[in-house]
Order: sequence, then structure tokens, then C-alpha cells
Amino acid sequence: QVPLVESGGGLVQPGGSLRLSCVGSGFDLSTYAINWYREAPGKERVLVARIMRTGTRKEYGDFVKGRFNIFRDDAKNTVYLQMNNLQPDDTAVYRCNAAESYGLIGIRWGQGTQVTVSS
Repeated sequence: QVPLVESGGGLVQPGGSLRLSCVGSGFDLSTYAINWYREAPGKERVLVARIMRTGTRKEYGDFVKGRFNIFRDDAKNTVYLQMNNLQPDDTAVYRCNAAESYGLIGIRWGQGTQVTVSS
């Protein structure tokens, strides 16, 4: 059983938006800090965004430049990544990760959702 399930990816034109979701499967996401990473072919995995367990602290990769927002809805056991003004360089598999502490990488991963930005 995969502990985290991502959804919301797809094909979008440059300048478009997507909202990714990360749902906890069989465990309570509210007790974890959540990271979103992305993996593109031939490139290293990079941090896109992370959010503290309480939601009071967030961090973004430098390349985000105000375009993305990470937020959580504990009632739905879900963490979201709202992505606006997407560009071709944002094309990647986006994966969420649950960490015991903010700033760390945990052992629980989802399988990822593909985001493709192309005209």
C-alpha cells in the first residue's frame, strides 16, 4: 500500500495552472510536515515546496518565484500544491513526501503525478 497518493497532474499550456493533491492513505497527514519534490528526466530531484505540520511555516524552491502555494486541509487529510503561471521547465513528475520534522525528508512517498507544460 502506497502511503501517499498524488493527483491533479496533466498537460497544460504555458501560463496555465494546476492544483496537485497529496492524500494520506491509511495514516494521518496532519501529524507530518509535507514536502513536494519534482523529478525531471536527466535532472536531480529538487524541492518544490514544504509546509510545517501546523501550516504556519512554508518554504519554496528559488525557481518558484511566487507562482506556487502549498497549503493543507487536515479535515480532508490532504496537502495541496497550487501552481500558477506554469512554464515548460516545470515539466516533471511531482511527488509528495511526509516527514517527521520540518526540513527533513521522510520515508513515506507517493508514486507521483506527471505535470507536462507544453503548447
